[in-house]
Amino acid sequence: MTDKQWYFNTKTEQPELGMLSPSSHRMGPYKTREDALEAWKIVKERNALWAEANRKWRKWGENTPSGGRDDGFDDRDDGFDDRDD
Repeated sequence: MTDKQWYFNTKTEQPELGMLSPSSHRMGPYKTREDALEAWKIVKERNALWAEANRKWRKWGENTPSGGRDDGFDDRDDGFDDRDD
């Protein structure tokens, strides 16, 4: 292939023309250097969103008395009367 494509090295955080770095450190291919840089920007934005969602998920329920449920039910009571009358 005579036309080299752009890749993004996730270790050095730099675009590269051609497959210079190991595949484990490389994203791409991209048509332009700018496309490679934009792809890294998108990755960083999405990772930040996912990290925030994970933080909220882990924090959810820490301050509720029923261990996470805030709907009025807990795991001990299924809402049915189990007594044999």
